Amino acid sequence: MEHKKDILWRTYIVYVLMVIFSISIVWRIVTVQFVEGDMWKEKADKLTTMYVDIEAARGNIFDVNGNLLATSLPYYEVGMDVNAPAIVNDTFNRYRAPLANELANLFKDKTAKQYLTLLNKARTKNDRYIVLHRNVSYKDLKTMKSFPLLRKGKRGGLVYLQTNRRERPFQMLANRTIGYVKYNADDTTRVGIEGAFDDTLRGISGKRLMQKIAADVWRPINDENEIEPKDGNDIYTTIDINIQDVAENALLKSLIKNSASHGCAILMEVKTGEIKAIANLERSKKDSSLYQETFNYAIGYPSEPGSTFKLASLLAAMDDGYVDLDDEFFVGNGVCKYYDREMKDSHEPETPRMTVKRIFETSSNVGVSQIITKYYSKDPKKFVDKLKSFNLEKPIGLGIPGEGKPKIKNVATSEWYGTTLPWMSIGYEVAVTPLQTLTLYNTVANNGAMVKPRFIREIQHNGKTIKTFEPEVIHAQMVKPSTAKLAQKLLEGVVENGSGKGINITAFKVAGKTGTAQIAYGGKSYGSVGNRSYQASFVGYFPAHKPLYSCIVVIYNPSAGNYYGGLVSAPVFKEIAEKVYSSSLDFQQEINYKKPLLTKIPDLIKTKREDAIRILTDLNIPYLASVDDSEWISKGQDSTKVTITGNKIEGELKKGVVPSLLGLSAKDALYLLENNGMSVRLNGIGTVKKQSLEAGTKYFKGSMITLTLG
Repeated sequence: MEHKKDILWRTYIVYVLMVIFSISIVWRIVTVQFVEGDMWKEKADKLTTMYVDIEAARGNIFDVNGNLLATSLPYYEVGMDVNAPAIVNDTFNRYRAPLANELANLFKDKTAKQYLTLLNKARTKNDRYIVLHRNVSYKDLKTMKSFPLLRKGKRGGLVYLQTNRRERPFQMLANRTIGYVKYNADDTTRVGIEGAFDDTLRGISGKRLMQKIAADVWRPINDENEIEPKDGNDIYTTIDINIQDVAENALLKSLIKNSASHGCAILMEVKTGEIKAIANLERSKKDSSLYQETFNYAIGYPSEPGSTFKLASLLAAMDDGYVDLDDEFFVGNGVCKYYDREMKDSHEPETPRMTVKRIFETSSNVGVSQIITKYYSKDPKKFVDKLKSFNLEKPIGLGIPGEGKPKIKNVATSEWYGTTLPWMSIGYEVAVTPLQTLTLYNTVANNGAMVKPRFIREIQHNGKTIKTFEPEVIHAQMVKPSTAKLAQKLLEGVVENGSGKGINITAFKVAGKTGTAQIAYGGKSYGSVGNRSYQASFVGYFPAHKPLYSCIVVIYNPSAGNYYGGLVSAPVFKEIAEKVYSSSLDFQQEINYKKPLLTKIPDLIKTKREDAIRILTDLNIPYLASVDDSEWISKGQDSTKVTITGNKIEGELKKGVVPSLLGLSAKDALYLLENNGMSVRLNGIGTVKKQSLEAGTKYFKGSMITLTLG
C-alpha cells in the first residue's frame, strides 16, 4: 500500500511539473507573439531587409558654349528571379534556351550553354535572384527588355539596379580643373570644380527597400523607390573647350620640342576674369614620351618667377613716383655686386646708361635691381608692402581646392638678407603661382583694376538659373591710372623692340614680358654652370590697344638647348592668341558700323497697307501714304520716298472680276483668291509675274487660275 502511494505521489509531481512546463511554454508563446512581437519582427526585418541609398544623378558640367565637360551616365546591374510566381515550368522550359542565346549574343562574356546552365541551376535550387550582367548601359538594358521572359518585366523575373558613372566627353582636356571626388572611408578627396562644388553637383540620395535572399545577395522588394533621388545641379563654367584644345596642343608641342618636364598655360578675359583655357601637362614617370595632366601647376605651384616679376618691381617704383620711362640708370657692362654676390645680365647691355623703358625691354637684371636698390634700400619694408598691396603675398581665393600659397619675404625675419632686395626685384627669393602673375598683368591691361580669376558662370537646375557668378573686383584701382598707362608702354615695348620680338603677330599688337628663371633645388642650390634647370615663361595680353584677353605660358626644365622665354614659351602664347583672334567676333569690326546712306528707293511689292507701313517705319525709309480706305496698296513712282497708293484688288474680286495680281507675293495672292472661292495653282517662287486669267476677266467660284512666280 505504501509502495502504491509512493508511485502515485511521484506521478502527481511529474504531472504538475508537466502542466507548469506547458503553461510556461504557452505563456512564452503569447509573450513573444503579442507582447514582444513588434520587437522581434523589427529585429528580423533588420536581418532580412534594409534601406539602401539610391545615388542621385550628379549634375553636368558644361563649358561656356554649352558643351559637356563632365556628365553622369546610368549603368545597371541586371538580375533575374527565375522562380518568380508567373514563371511556371512550361514557360521556363520553353524560353530558357532562347534567353540564354540572346544574353550570349549581347554580352559575349559567356557562351549560350553557360548562360543556360546558370538559369537551370538557379531554377533547381529555387534561387530568387541571380546576376545576369553588371555595368549594363541604358541602350543594352532596353535591348534586354525585349528578350524572352524578360520582356514581361517583373512578372518575367527582371530586376535591375541603377548606378551612375562619371564620364568626360573630351577625355583629358582640362582634367585637373574639372577635377574629381573620391569618397573614402576616412576622408574624401576633392579636386577642381568637381571637388569645390561637390554638394551642388551631388544632389540628394533616394531610398530603396531591399530584401536579403542569400549571403550578401539583396534584391529590391518593390518596383519603385521608396524615396526618389533628387538630381544634382548643373554647372556652367567659363572654359571654352575649343580654346582649351588649342592651348593643350600648343603646350604639348612645345614641351616635346624642348624636352621639358612640365608646363602650363592660362587664358583669361581681361574685363571679367573668366578663365577661358587652363592647361597643365607633365611628363609621365612611366613613359617619358607621354605627357599627362596630373597636377594643376597653373594654380597650385608657386615658384620663383624670374623676369616676369620685374613688372611688379617697376610698378612699385613708378606708382611711388620715383621713376619715369625716360629716366636713365647706369648698368655698366651688365655686371654688379651686392655684398659678396655677383649679379649679371644674360646679355651685355647696348650702352652703359639705359632708360627705364630700355632696361625693361631688354630685361636687364642689373638695371632693375639698381632702380629698386636706389629707392628702397633704406626702407625695404616699403617695397615689400607695395608688393603685398598687389595681392602677391596671399592666395587669390579661387574657390577650388589646391591653390598654392605664395611667398613674399618679410623684412623683420631671419630669411631677409642684405642681398634679398635686389634679388627679389628681379623675381628671385619670392614665390608666386602662374595665375597670380597673370592676374597682375591682367590688372595692367585693365587700367589698374584687379579682377578675381573665376571658373564658374552660373548654376542651373532643370534648365533654370539658380545662381549667377558676376565678376569680382579685388582692387578697384591697384595702381594709379597713369602708372598703368606707363606699364602698358613698357609691355608693348618688349614685343616691339625687346626680348619678345619673336612673337611676330601681324594681325594685331601684343603686349607682354618674357621670363627666364634658374630653378633652385630644395630652395638652396641653382645647380652648377652647364647643369642648371630653367623656367621659361611669357605673359601678356592682346590686342595691345584694346586688351580683351591676357595669357601666360610657363614651361619648366626645357633641356633641348633653348631655355629663354621668348623662344620656348612665346610660340605657345602666339598660337593661342591667333586661334582666339581668328575665332572670336570681339576682334572684328562690324562691316555696317556706319549708318548706311539710302541712295535708291527700294522696290515695294503689292501688299497690305498696314504691313507696308510697319516695315518702312522699322527700316526708317521715308514714305507718303495716300488718303483712302484701301486695305491693299501699290508703290508709286518717286525717287526720294516711297509713295503708297491705294489698290482696289479686293473690291474687284468682290465684283466677280479678276484683278491684276502682278507684284503680289504668293502668300497674299493665295489669301485673296482662295477667300473669294477660286482654286489656285502656283509655279515657281517669289512674286506674281504672270496670271492665266487676265485682269478684267469674269470668274466664278471654283474657277482655276495659274500664277507664275519669279
